Amino acid sequence: MNKKKIYPSYFIWGALIIYGVLFVIPGIIGIAYSFTDWSAYSDKINFVGFDNFKVIFSGNENYMKILGNTLWFTIITTILKNAIGLLLAVLLTKSIKFLNFHRGVMFMPSVLSTLIIGMIFTSILDPKIGILNVFLRGIGLDTLAKQWLTSPQFAFGSVVAVDVWRGIGYIMTIFIAGILSISSEYYEAANIDGATGLQKFRFITFPLILPTLATTTVLNVIYGLKVFDMIYVLTNGGPGKSTTEVLYTIVFKKFGMGQYAIGTALSSVMFVIMVFIGVFMIKIMTKNEVME
Repeated sequence: MNKKKIYPSYFIWGALIIYGVLFVIPGIIGIAYSFTDWSAYSDKINFVGFDNFKVIFSGNENYMKILGNTLWFTIITTILKNAIGLLLAVLLTKSIKFLNFHRGVMFMPSVLSTLIIGMIFTSILDPKIGILNVFLRGIGLDTLAKQWLTSPQFAFGSVVAVDVWRGIGYIMTIFIAGILSISSEYYEAANIDGATGLQKFRFITFPLILPTLATTTVLNVIYGLKVFDMIYVLTNGGPGKSTTEVLYTIVFKKFGMGQYAIGTALSSVMFVIMVFIGVFMIKIMTKNEVME
């Protein structure tokens, strides 16, 4: 028998207590420290109000540029990963030879360590001995050989490209699962009506994978906002002054320099941004849902 069971409310108290102790309380303490002058250079912690936030938003320390880098990185990588991942998913749900092999090859970068990826692409994009520039010079395209990770003009785009290369396989896999869950009856009916491949995608595939697209968008936005390892390994926020710096790389550096208060303040700013973006995305994704 399938009966709906209503469990006593105290069943969730254990989970709530664990969640509160491990996540909520540390978060509140972290926000509280952002209103102090906490540092490694003093044994006393004094309340300073909004002074740390005034420093962040004053524009004197490049924090606003760093915040802009974080948001741009999130927007660009989310769009590219979704677009390329969806294209690959459509192609790799067709009847082609060695289908699973192709899927495995495309997914492989997603399981590689960030450190390994950083070492590989640091070598590939080296301006003098990197494979990319050596290849371009070898075929007579010297003008296209650039300082990919050491030039302020190209560093940000290079980091974005490497991150997209790493992440599209994972996003592609999610889209493949979404496409394969669509009933074949829709496509059979479309074939009878003489629909083209583009029409099938436009009127069948795309509308029916919108929930999957919403999921991948949320995953990409969360990853983009808290990105750290890829930037740190490839450029460490450089070259120059905050060219590829993002919020969590500067937080890491501030804590490394003992400036704990400003580090927690920056983390608090990102927390607020993530909450606002999360609420906005939830409203967008659930506005068409019907309550049963």
